[in-house]
Amino acid sequence: MDRMNDDFLRQENVRLYRAVEELKILNEISTAISSTMELRKIETLIVNKCIKHFNVEQAAVMILQEDAKDHPFQTMIREVDSSAAQVPYRLDARLTGWMLRNRKPILVNDLQGDHRFHGLSNDCASIKSLLCVPLFFKGKMTGLIACFNKKNDQGFTKDDQRLLSILSGQSAQVIENARLHEQEQMLIRMQEEHRLAADIQARLLPKSAPVLEGYDIAGVTYPAKVVGGDYFDFIPIDASRLAFCVGDISGKGIPAALLMSNLQATIRAETKQTTHPCECLNRSNQLLYRNTEADKFATLFYGILDFEKHRVDYSNAGHNRPFLVRKSGEMKELSNAGIAMSMIEQFEYPEDTINIDRGDMLVIYSDGITEAINESNEEYGEERLCKLACSFRGKSANNIMDEIVKEVSLFSGTQPQFDDITLMIIKRD
Repeated sequence: MDRMNDDFLRQENVRLYRAVEELKILNEISTAISSTMELRKIETLIVNKCIKHFNVEQAAVMILQEDAKDHPFQTMIREVDSSAAQVPYRLDARLTGWMLRNRKPILVNDLQGDHRFHGLSNDCASIKSLLCVPLFFKGKMTGLIACFNKKNDQGFTKDDQRLLSILSGQSAQVIENARLHEQEQMLIRMQEEHRLAADIQARLLPKSAPVLEGYDIAGVTYPAKVVGGDYFDFIPIDASRLAFCVGDISGKGIPAALLMSNLQATIRAETKQTTHPCECLNRSNQLLYRNTEADKFATLFYGILDFEKHRVDYSNAGHNRPFLVRKSGEMKELSNAGIAMSMIEQFEYPEDTINIDRGDMLVIYSDGITEAINESNEEYGEERLCKLACSFRGKSANNIMDEIVKEVSLFSGTQPQFDDITLMIIKRD
């Protein structure tokens, strides 16, 4: 009888000890993960506690990617016990597929011999035992916690599975909260970047168009929601000449705004050095190539209006080709377009000249106009723009500009504006 009591007390002590240890680890994890909202820190805390408490070689937190079919689970964090092999253990598609279908834990102490998972890939060759439990948030599976290779002969137990399941329930809510917090912080950073980029862009643009006797000039940029790099400028040269340009910078946000600033400074500096558009672009291209990241470039139309001789000398670095609308309604496209700037270091840009007669109008624009799309996914296109500009040629430059922007907006309808819209009108009275 005494021996039976001793055995009972021994079992009760073991059970109580295990219960205390379980409460201890749950309390430790609860205290630790409630002290931070950083997703990576939370996930690291969870896997490190799993490695220590379950006495395993590796542990990982994996999040379900709803739009990924071939590899639905993304490993967010993986930690390795210092005494274990440093090669990361990976779950085979058969294992993740089983988890997705069954939505319940896997407890395997002989993975290679388990009939449910025959034909596992070589990625699983080093996995002997595995305990894997799903993460659920509001009834939806959001990921899993995996423990690899128990470091004792007993292997994983039902008590291990029960505790890890409790831990996963505790962790899922916290991980989801941290993930939402991280998304919110990212959105705040993006909004701040958008504000800064828009501020840089606004500061670089002319406050007003120049007033020249015998000419009517207007220019405008309407930034997209995600600030791009459209840019235009007017640069007085002397008493009879005005340089002007319209450009489009690759990329979005702060990087595009900074490149725009660099381009403007370069063009303005080179305009002081030469009055030949081709030379200005040749030298500006070299400087940009040397000081710009490899994947960044800019298109630019650059012209010099001589308002005494009534002509425009111009060069084009890969930009949309402007067009001249004659007083009669005849249209002429300005050709001789070179490649975008900063693509290669040495490039000789061609130069050409066009005369501006009374009543003629030069239209320079960015692809935010011609590539605007409607609900049928149809682009506005160059043909519509040319016909529209021609039909309004009797109006003032500002009126023409306003009418074009309004028509493009009506054409797009409910479609969002994906790119900056930039337009410049130079009209001879």
